[in-house]
Amino acid sequence: MANSTTKTSFVAVIFAGVLAGIAMAQCGNTCSPDQCCSRFGFCGTTPDHCGVNCRGGPCVNNGVSIADIVTPEFFNGILNQAASTCVGRNFYSRGVFLDALGSFTQFARTGTVEESRREIAAFFAHASHETGRFCHIEEDGGASKDYCDEQKTEYPCNPSKGYYGRGPLQLTWNYNYGQAGSDIEFNGLDAPETVANDPLISFKAAIWYWMNNVASVMNQGFGATINRINGDLECDGKDTAKVESRVNLFTEYCSQLGVAPGDNLRC
Repeated sequence: MANSTTKTSFVAVIFAGVLAGIAMAQCGNTCSPDQCCSRFGFCGTTPDHCGVNCRGGPCVNNGVSIADIVTPEFFNGILNQAASTCVGRNFYSRGVFLDALGSFTQFARTGTVEESRREIAAFFAHASHETGRFCHIEEDGGASKDYCDEQKTEYPCNPSKGYYGRGPLQLTWNYNYGQAGSDIEFNGLDAPETVANDPLISFKAAIWYWMNNVASVMNQGFGATINRINGDLECDGKDTAKVESRVNLFTEYCSQLGVAPGDNLRC
């Protein structure tokens, strides 16, 4: 999932908080009651503070019910396409996904109802691509790969652990595990396997990554989300087959959710 493009974008949001309490701490508890705290640690009342970037205070959302969009039919329609032998069949579930959203009140809830549906389609398109429609939990061959960025000294790697892809969006790299662990309360550096063992943490980690790296570019089209997730390896003609796989899933889910996919589908 994470690549150097993602690494660059992650630096810009490395101090982002997901839980409201964490966000308010980032703002130094200086926001007035009518101000929002953004994921960048600033107080304000503009859409940049209270919209998709809001992590504390009177955040504004469109009131959409995610549960009414991600119906059992929609979620299970994806999951049931995975083979019965897939480990993900007994790991991922709609109920746990909805439970994970309790920590992310802004997920797919800014803008119009159509934009909410489009963002949900995008999230599940990437999750489906990364996991084979919820078949896989861990990256194939991931344990043999080095996802330790030693330059990120604030997130020191545990030499006995691997920071390879796990969960719906295949969270990778020590700094992502470290920051996600801090924000959603698990030991990401010393127990990264939690993302593969705990379904709730697994979905929270995926939504955490989405909110901090991907959600803000939804207004640029689906292609921008591909770039944020795996741009260095897929965009600009590097792997057109994978780009087309993501786009096909996105348009399929948009159709199921009754929303147009929009423009700029490819990166």
